[in-house]
Amino acid sequence: MKKQVYRKLLAACVSVSLGTVLLAGCGDSVGTTGTKTEDVSLTTEAQNEARTADVSEAQQESETQTEVQENNTSEDVVEPVGEVTTFTLPDGPEMSDIFVQPIADIADDFIRGMDASAVLSVENSGAVYYGYDGKEQDVFETLAQSGVNYIRLRVWNDPYDENGNGYGGGNNDLTTAMKLGVRATRYGMKVCIDFHYSDFWADPKRQHAPKAWKGMTVDEKSDALYDYTTESLGKLLDAGVDVGMVQIGNEINNGMSGETDVDAVMQLLNSGSKAVREVAESYGKDIKVAVHYTNIEDNDQIDTMAANLKDAGVDYDMFGLSFYPFWDGTNENMQNVAKLIEDKYGKEVYIAETSYCYTSEDGDGFSNSLKGTDDLTDGYGATVQSQATVIRDICAAANEAGVEGVFYWEGTWIPVGSADADNSALWEKYGSGWASSYSAEYDPDDAGLYYGGCSWDNQAMFDFTGHPLASLNVFKYLKYGATAPLAVDYIPDVYVSCNVGEDLVLPESIDVVYNDRSQNKKQSVSWNETQMKAIDTTKAGSYEIEGALEDGTTVTAHVEVEMVNYAVNPGFEDKNRSMWKVSYEGEADPTDYQVKADDAHSGETAFHFWSGDSDMEFSIEQEVTGLENGTYQLSVFSQGGDMSSDASMELYAVTADGGQTAPFMLTTYNDWQNPTIKEIKVTDGTVKIGVRFQCNVGSWGTVDDFTLNRISD
Repeated sequence: MKKQVYRKLLAACVSVSLGTVLLAGCGDSVGTTGTKTEDVSLTTEAQNEARTADVSEAQQESETQTEVQENNTSEDVVEPVGEVTTFTLPDGPEMSDIFVQPIADIADDFIRGMDASAVLSVENSGAVYYGYDGKEQDVFETLAQSGVNYIRLRVWNDPYDENGNGYGGGNNDLTTAMKLGVRATRYGMKVCIDFHYSDFWADPKRQHAPKAWKGMTVDEKSDALYDYTTESLGKLLDAGVDVGMVQIGNEINNGMSGETDVDAVMQLLNSGSKAVREVAESYGKDIKVAVHYTNIEDNDQIDTMAANLKDAGVDYDMFGLSFYPFWDGTNENMQNVAKLIEDKYGKEVYIAETSYCYTSEDGDGFSNSLKGTDDLTDGYGATVQSQATVIRDICAAANEAGVEGVFYWEGTWIPVGSADADNSALWEKYGSGWASSYSAEYDPDDAGLYYGGCSWDNQAMFDFTGHPLASLNVFKYLKYGATAPLAVDYIPDVYVSCNVGEDLVLPESIDVVYNDRSQNKKQSVSWNETQMKAIDTTKAGSYEIEGALEDGTTVTAHVEVEMVNYAVNPGFEDKNRSMWKVSYEGEADPTDYQVKADDAHSGETAFHFWSGDSDMEFSIEQEVTGLENGTYQLSVFSQGGDMSSDASMELYAVTADGGQTAPFMLTTYNDWQNPTIKEIKVTDGTVKIGVRFQCNVGSWGTVDDFTLNRISD
């Protein structure tokens, strides 16, 4: 029997059996504070009616159900919630292994969330979670003890191939969400259900439709999405999961469920919202409807996304933002985006995903998404303290902007096996890696090529052996803070560039970052003179020099002797191109900045020109100031074609002593020309650099990678 058919039949059985188990277990339970809490297994009249209908339908298909039950195993059974245990937040500052600056006005119900979707697959792979006392403990109890009040769980429609092999990434089907949701509810945490409406990962790069929806029209897909949401949410609630929020889609900037047309996506969202509203009403539940977007560094795009929702009349409550500080810009920009959504569109905002690393080490032999070396965010190191501090700072910025709360993404995704072992069998069998080889049938262009282990283990809030890090407690310390003995958190790496032919100069003091950031200071450093003298600055090379701080701490300076490029934004990759001045003749500008790696010499962006209407005459130039006087060399790369014999193009440099040029001609696609001006005398610290083109209608090309080097005095 195919896995997807089996799972659908099994879900019907689970719905029926849960009705019987949960009704038998109704009653009061006692939390850790000694006060009785309502048992979330209590059902409404509407739930009982729904169960009666399920039972009736199930009786008509008794033979099929018998077959399913015979194939059922203990791991397919969702246990009832039972007694609910809760934990209270501190009522004042506490001593801890981490220092946390308090956020005095943060509310107790501020979402202190954790995405824990991979937990079951990690446990099935043999990994174990522990409590703070070093004893094995349900990870959800540890999260609740640490101040986490909301759990986020992704749901994929059918993350299995036709033989029942999981695609990986946690194999997060509905049954998995039910099991994890019950465990979260058992410890007093609300649950956010994140429907991807896909059989595997959904994000800006891919929004594949579920296999079962293949070939459907938008109307048919909309109906299927409504039915799927209604059925799935009902089963979660029947299982006793305390669902407080439902995401209809995951990072849907560029589409959803295989649809990219804005109107089609809005139709799907309306169906998802309608389903959530109706189920919530029938169960007497207050469930927020949420949408989720990313790439928030592009404010205009986010504004457009929100405007599309408004124009289409999508009924939702919360606008979710992915905000990874190492990818998505500054806290200030995140605040600006949040205030835009709140003020202009009147919606609540939450941070749907964020994270940070606590180490640069790898736990399972599969490379990490954030290395924790040269890709760190300014002001934070790859340490447990920095992990706590960056999350505290994000929560503080979010709270200041009126954001409802923050979800940490996959803080429980620890490695299985060890970094020096071949763990692929576990990743394949239990789905504990980010993708398995079986995913190739569904996502051949990404997961099918790069499948493997966990790329997030150094961003978990548990160590590689499953023990909670001190940083996990940041959630319960947000309001009153935590004190710790003053200690160095990290010392930022020292990077020094030295131009070929110049003297090497190292800093006399460097920054030292403490757990209490208010105590940060500079310390004098003594560099190893023998190592410094051994560096040959007459030629390019890479070196490391050891140094010692006042207290004896050893530091390292990474030295690059290189030809420094003094052109600013030389390859146009930075979106701020104000340093470049474009001039042209005629009414229409035949140039633009084209983001297309195939037409760029390096990177993804190049200065592009083409005109189908008229001849072209244009230039692009930059004035470089603050240079040390001396002799410089200028070069650029350009490619293109369809040039007439009288076309003219030249690289130029203008100084106080006059101008110099280097003519060149473009021939055909990808035949990169590299004109160079070798002797440019700079006497007042300033030079103007650029290219000029006079070319015929229909000609085309790109310009990229200006290089301005100082070559001698």
